[in-house]
Amino acid sequence: MLIYVLFVIGFPFLIKGADFLVKGASALAKRLGVTDLTIGLTVVAFGTSAPELVVNLYASSDGNTEIAIGNILGSNISNVFLILGIAAIIRTLVVTQEMVWKQVPLSLLAIIVLGILANDVHIDSAGKSEIGRIDGLVLLSFFALFLYYIFGLAQKERGLVANAEKADSPSPAWKSVLYVGIGLAGLVIGAKWIVDGAVEISDKLGMSERFIGLTIVAVGTSLPELATSAVAAYRKNADIAVGNIVGSNIFNIFLVLGISSVIRPLPFHGNGINIDLGVTAATSVFLFVFMFTGKGRHLLERREGIAFVVAYFGYMVYLIVRG
Repeated sequence: MLIYVLFVIGFPFLIKGADFLVKGASALAKRLGVTDLTIGLTVVAFGTSAPELVVNLYASSDGNTEIAIGNILGSNISNVFLILGIAAIIRTLVVTQEMVWKQVPLSLLAIIVLGILANDVHIDSAGKSEIGRIDGLVLLSFFALFLYYIFGLAQKERGLVANAEKADSPSPAWKSVLYVGIGLAGLVIGAKWIVDGAVEISDKLGMSERFIGLTIVAVGTSLPELATSAVAAYRKNADIAVGNIVGSNIFNIFLVLGISSVIRPLPFHGNGINIDLGVTAATSVFLFVFMFTGKGRHLLERREGIAFVVAYFGYMVYLIVRG
């Protein structure tokens, strides 16, 4: 009974945690002299990816590798199609040139690298396909390069935020850090309770592990991204709304799957796994293409957000039919 009570309580933890995180991250960005985009790609993205990391560490350690794989692919798909779609429906998102030409292609590169590493059967004619420990170290190496790029970007941006703007930060530095810490804690705790309840419910319905990972667990661990990006869009902070999603997708593949496969090799097999990889890649492709359609460049408009949400539910129908 307790797990169902915590499942319900998890939602207010999640929403309030997102609110604290966006407030603290925005104020911290001004005080550090870097843009909201950099904070969204790092602090916020890592915080909202924490549930995926915790779930995958638990699943990999227990040998539930299908949940670990489905969790990441499903989370990345829901991050763009569902969450970024909802954020764009709330408010048209203005995307920076840096995001369009560098970060979005990086998220596509991440899934391409994963697709290559996960297709040993087709590329090397091996007996099975898996993300082994060496593959995991390759993913973590890409993650280190991503961090190097982000820190370089932060250094370049440090002088872009005027001293007057930093002085007008709405709260002292310690308070901003406290907000971020409370927000991250609320997100992780809330998501954990929600996922535990969802898995318990799904187990009673007799669903497969990968289906659970791609749907219930993926959506559950993506709830922090949903709450954070929705609140950021409502607060007219498109840099955090979009940077959170793109950064989280890169974190999920390079960091979370990298660590998970080092703990225990992750087998990639079964019906439709490459289709799931293809749909994950398509999210980045469509996000890039939508930057050049509609009324203006580098905008994610409401109708494009609706198209994303429709695409997500179409994919869910496909998964149900596939079983």
